Amino acid sequence: MKTVIMAGGRGTRISSVASDIPKPMIKIGGKPVLEREIECLQRQGFTDIIITVSHLAEHIIRYFGDGAAFGVTISYFIEETPLGNAGSLFRLRDQLTEDFLLLNADAVFDVDFHRFVAYHKAKGGLATLFVHANSHPYDSGLLIADETGRVTQWLAKEDERPRWYSNCVNAGLHIINPVVLDMSGIDAGLISSQVDGSGRIFKVDLDRQILKPLCRTGRLFCYDSPEYVKDMGTPDRFKNVCEDYEKGRITSRNLLNRQKAVFLDRDGTINRYVGFLRNIDDFELLPGVAEAIRQINERGYLAVVATNQPVIARGEVTVDQLREIHNKMETLLGNEGAYLDAIYFCPHHPDKGFPNEVAELKRECGCRKPKPGMLLTAAKDLNIDLQQSWMVGDGKNDIEAGKAAGCRTALIGEEAFGQDVTVRSLQDFLQYLP
Repeated sequence: MKTVIMAGGRGTRISSVASDIPKPMIKIGGKPVLEREIECLQRQGFTDIIITVSHLAEHIIRYFGDGAAFGVTISYFIEETPLGNAGSLFRLRDQLTEDFLLLNADAVFDVDFHRFVAYHKAKGGLATLFVHANSHPYDSGLLIADETGRVTQWLAKEDERPRWYSNCVNAGLHIINPVVLDMSGIDAGLISSQVDGSGRIFKVDLDRQILKPLCRTGRLFCYDSPEYVKDMGTPDRFKNVCEDYEKGRITSRNLLNRQKAVFLDRDGTINRYVGFLRNIDDFELLPGVAEAIRQINERGYLAVVATNQPVIARGEVTVDQLREIHNKMETLLGNEGAYLDAIYFCPHHPDKGFPNEVAELKRECGCRKPKPGMLLTAAKDLNIDLQQSWMVGDGKNDIEAGKAAGCRTALIGEEAFGQDVTVRSLQDFLQYLP
């Protein structure tokens, strides 16, 4: 699979860090950002690379050459005049004959690309976007997707968004079928001439003109992963990325590596316990929870919710209503700089006799705590080392599920259920994390 890396931007926002070299050549840990991208690709066998260059292009071409010294093959497309962040793809159309990776040269990442590609192929879509939760969804571009991962709505930073939304942020890594370019309605001849009918340079915006319209086709998907992807395009972001590199956070999050997680019960652990929560208005974060989850994020643990939701089987809450409750949870956490890497819920309930119960969900299952099914599924999905992970909850079922999965366990409360530690709150639990 070919990889196209877009490296033509001027980098005006980060000029105070380095103004005499292209943004992708700024060093993190002694190596240019672009070199770290190429190393990640090369380790996984993605060695056929096209780099689009423009501003100070000679620095990139001189450093990387034909790529042989880095174990890859590199060719270049030089934009004599700016074509936007997607115009060069039309000029490269003859070389793009099958699905290709499209990456930004100013992104710092370390991800399992084979997992990303496998997901794309399994979905059979025309494009797949790498998405993740971040600490500032309120000012990020958001994708709204259905339960299959199909994108139904694309919200730019400036767009009005729902009151409650999932923390599903476009990270800027893409897999694209070149047919998408042919579907765009953009006259490739104008791209070749670089001038429109009024004599202006013709520029193409990747998100607005190429990808966003795919929402209407049902063939745009999102791939949700907790792996490390961050833009380093401003001085503050560059500083944060350098700190993450020094602490080993970049490479450790690659799902090729075993992850450690804090599994969290929901009711009574994250939000105020009100019995069976049926009304979204009754959802209220407990004091200090957002800060505690933010600390879990920063200490390198995945934050994963595992919650029993028998109200689904009882017919008291629909799956869509539960999703909206969870959207509220993610929005409230995101407003305070915290995020969840995944949410798992069990919709089953073994007891029958409820007026509006859903018959197919009234059964014994392996995912309802105290059984460990949700934790085991998360471990498979996210390559989690359960022995290095914790289950935190406020009840016996949480502790038994954690122990059955092989996790360490923490009870919020005072009773004794064989837990490893007993704490007063989620914030109190942080003392046991390094």
